[in-house]
Amino acid sequence: MHTIEREAKAKINLTLDVLYKRPDGYHEVEMIMQSISLKDHISISLLPKKDIKIVNSCRALPDGEDNIAFKAAKLMLDEFDLDAGVEIKIHKEIPIAAGLAGGSADAAAVLEGLNELFRLGLSKEDLMVLGERLGADVPFCVMGGTALARGKGEKLTPLPPVPSASLVLVKPPFSVSTKEVYNRLNINSIKKRPKTEAVIRSIEKGDVEGISQGLCNVLEEVTFAKYPELKNIKKLLLKQGALGSLMSGSGPTVYGIFETKKDAEKAAACLPLSGCRIFISYMG
Repeated sequence: MHTIEREAKAKINLTLDVLYKRPDGYHEVEMIMQSISLKDHISISLLPKKDIKIVNSCRALPDGEDNIAFKAAKLMLDEFDLDAGVEIKIHKEIPIAAGLAGGSADAAAVLEGLNELFRLGLSKEDLMVLGERLGADVPFCVMGGTALARGKGEKLTPLPPVPSASLVLVKPPFSVSTKEVYNRLNINSIKKRPKTEAVIRSIEKGDVEGISQGLCNVLEEVTFAKYPELKNIKKLLLKQGALGSLMSGSGPTVYGIFETKKDAEKAAACLPLSGCRIFISYMG
């Protein structure tokens, strides 16, 4: 076995609450995270000499030590003293810096792929612990599915699978700094917080409408203030029949939930949004 192929699924937030700023500088969060079908494709091959080579389909991404997939490979090679080199080919479908955990998903795929390639026998839990050293979203990307996340996002409680529903994702032609959004957030002035337990009950009942009505992200207040066009995208998705709409993570991607793929495709075709990238996806 000399080459491993992996899929790296994006995520969205169904809820995102920020509780307080921790002494270590991070923020304590509580959020419901959901894997979606939009994904990158990762190919990992052995090299004859000890080296890490990144081959990237996206010019905007670094191909050296600043790439989180590179960091994931280095972590595995160093941690398990592997006298080998790897080439990692990344075909990007998930837009970068979009609030969809594209980089974290790639890192998770590299951890999983190297575990398989070198037959290390690590459990998913082992890989999640390693992933935490790379970034707060990496453990969830290893686990996948639906989960309640606490702490920095690394303390995960699996939830039942969500019912089938389609998504329209809109990525505007700009990126948002997660660090800047959190720095600008005034926790004491948050006007609307998620009813996380109510959304979990809707998930347990398989109630798509209940999930959609419970969507809430406290970071919208910050990001929408700087980029009011995102609020307009949300309104347009709801106008086109979305059961609910929300910004994912710190943005700028905004998504709408639709009952069927046909509904999602019809809505996407009617969105008057020049310059935006629009994706049809589904939860699961």
